[in-house]
Amino acid sequence: MPQGINYGELVESGGVESLEEIMPRMVGNTLLQRPHLVFIVTSSYSLGFFSGQLKYLQSNGFDVSVISSDGPEQEAVRQEGGDVFTVPMEREISLAKDAISLLRLWRLLRKLHPDMTIVGTPKAGLLGGLAAFVAGVPHRIYDLHGLRLETAQNWKLKLLTITEKVACCCAHRVHCVSPSLRARAIELGLVRSGKAAVVGPGTCRGVDVDRFHASLDAQQEASNLRCKLGIHEDAPVIGFVGRLTRDKGICELYQAFTFLRERCANVRLLLVGDFEVGDPIAVDLQRAIESDREVVLTGWVPDVAPYYHLMDMCVLPTYREGFPGVPLEAQAAGIPVVTTQATGAIDSVLDRQTGLIVPVGDVNALSAAIDRLLGDPSLRKRMGETGRAWVEAVFRQEIVWAAYLRDYERMVSYQDISSMHPISSALRRQSKQSGWRFYIKGAFDRGAALCGFIVLSPVFLVASVLVWLFMGRPILFRQQRPGRFEKPFWLLKFRTMSDRRDVSGRLLPDADRLTLVGRLLRATSLDELPQLWNVFRGDISLVGPRPLLMQYLPRYSPEQARRHDVLPGITGWAQVNGRNGIDWEKKFEHDVWYVDHWSLRLDIRILFLTIWQVFRRQGISSTNHATMPEFMDNRRTAGEMDADSILSESHKGYK
Repeated sequence: MPQGINYGELVESGGVESLEEIMPRMVGNTLLQRPHLVFIVTSSYSLGFFSGQLKYLQSNGFDVSVISSDGPEQEAVRQEGGDVFTVPMEREISLAKDAISLLRLWRLLRKLHPDMTIVGTPKAGLLGGLAAFVAGVPHRIYDLHGLRLETAQNWKLKLLTITEKVACCCAHRVHCVSPSLRARAIELGLVRSGKAAVVGPGTCRGVDVDRFHASLDAQQEASNLRCKLGIHEDAPVIGFVGRLTRDKGICELYQAFTFLRERCANVRLLLVGDFEVGDPIAVDLQRAIESDREVVLTGWVPDVAPYYHLMDMCVLPTYREGFPGVPLEAQAAGIPVVTTQATGAIDSVLDRQTGLIVPVGDVNALSAAIDRLLGDPSLRKRMGETGRAWVEAVFRQEIVWAAYLRDYERMVSYQDISSMHPISSALRRQSKQSGWRFYIKGAFDRGAALCGFIVLSPVFLVASVLVWLFMGRPILFRQQRPGRFEKPFWLLKFRTMSDRRDVSGRLLPDADRLTLVGRLLRATSLDELPQLWNVFRGDISLVGPRPLLMQYLPRYSPEQARRHDVLPGITGWAQVNGRNGIDWEKKFEHDVWYVDHWSLRLDIRILFLTIWQVFRRQGISSTNHATMPEFMDNRRTAGEMDADSILSESHKGYK
């Protein structure tokens, strides 16, 4: 085995690129072990959520094991190279069996000695969290996928509230799979805000976009399915995918369907899923659905992807969610979605852009939304195209997996490596924007933003009127970007592009859609003014690395990813040293330099330099591009896509 590796030289030379490169190596006679992650879920069915992700984590320096109840899905984990351990756990409340499961989990964790446990689903969150706490696991994460207590009552509500609080208390960090779920958990007092976080764009797994693409083969398979299921080729199809339970809104969906088929005789309701005893619908309703000839029941199917291409829309009238995967899958398939304002569901659709959002339990509103989409094929097509672009840009599996990987690395890798050998402490880099300095910077930002609102209010008004007159509504462009520690937020700008399309309905290139008013706003940087609201909210700072696209997250090298260790900003060191006139590599070098050299004095210097740069009007655009070419990574060639408009501004307007 190799001995005497000089880690100091290795770090200084940039030879350490990732955790995978350093974890298996030797320092003297000491072997640096790979961190061991243990995922704990109640049912083996939930292991499908981690398909591909476990292999991804192992290829990036982690050893992975899973614990669940027995089931066929465990074999897929073994094929990905993960270790599988079986501990029976009941989904419903069963005090005697739960006590036995808790004891078995504790004994197993004592044997495995994991560096981190990630527990998910309500029962595993409680039992696995308690077992990890008692076993002394050094890093404990609770993946909060949803809140069953939102639809519970009486004693069950109290019991579920207590169990969620215990699960959150046992964890060092609570990963909420959507922003609305995080807000709801904090509102209910289940977890304090500092412990709860949303990783990357949200969701627990992301979407395999290619799997749901409406290719010619997929369309042919859909046509064959129509024949097999007895659905006429011209019949409009309202689709649903998931468990046929009360909380999923099956009652409201069927009521809306019975109302709509009076107006559209050949419409069909396609239910892809099966009834469950855990949260059953009324017996009379189940019988009515099963006996209705215009309702197509598939039962459980191993692959739901082909069924989306049968649907004209996908409907999820749910009462509660964490972050539902079905709407994202449907949008990846290019079809619009109708869902509710329920926790989690509200994050899965862009209202009036990729689908429609209605109040929970409102049958009339649900019927009206479905009817609107049934009667407007062009609206369905437009929403479907926008939905696919949104999911591909924000929720692709690679983006979500990379965000979770970096979060796990932050929690376990650097701390554990440095405790193994003193030389490796060179790998640890703590941002200067921490502690009291962070709060001073935040106070300075908010005060300056408030003054900016007051002083520049006439400019806001004039710019808004110009955009409205020359480009129409929406006036503001809104797009999700990663903030500090890659937490997503909605960035605001004035619109600078029109919605011009060619004869086939495709958006024209960015240079053709950039209007005269848009060029003026960009040249004077006035398009950035609405970001003062982001500063006031604490999403960004006045000064920091510019927030780029969510889709770039998996493309950064470990060094480049450090730009997210501080708040992003309206302007930054890269903007006053070339702006869009320099390449991506140089930009990221400036960003990381700022992270390592930050001070309030530097921020003030950058602000004054920014004013000078605005008057000079240099570096507004890159050569042959409206702003900058798309950042790919070190292994790919930059394309021709404008970095600030992966989605059409007209589709991302702020409502």
